[in-house]
Amino acid sequence: MATLNTYLNFNGNTEQAFDFYKAVFGGEFLVLQRYGEVEGAEGMSEEEKNKIMHVSLPIANTVLMGTDMPASMPKVLFGTNISLSIGAESEEEAKLIFDGLAVGGKITMPLEKTFWGAFFGMVTDQFGLHWMVNYDYPD
Repeated sequence: MATLNTYLNFNGNTEQAFDFYKAVFGGEFLVLQRYGEVEGAEGMSEEEKNKIMHVSLPIANTVLMGTDMPASMPKVLFGTNISLSIGAESEEEAKLIFDGLAVGGKITMPLEKTFWGAFFGMVTDQFGLHWMVNYDYPD
């Protein structure tokens, strides 16, 4: 079966963002590659060579991936057209993840029991990404 992973583009703070996500979700990076480590980086500034070309962090049954957009590409514009949904295995795990993502961010819907039988909340993290944290109660 095909897999679906989320790929995030940043304007120079990918490493900071992924260190934050690693602290929230745990685990280790599968890949962390800088522009300066690849062929063709000779014309880049030292600052750009140090930026992240590709990083990947396994979370649950998927992989969160990201990059710093190089100066030659248009700047990334963040909007409200995407949310990352995390399915927790317990209320406790949902609370830990939600509280972690809320550090420096903004809670848009508090984590609470819902009428549809879930423990659910929404938060925008300090990097402007929208997260939905959900735990479905057993029937």
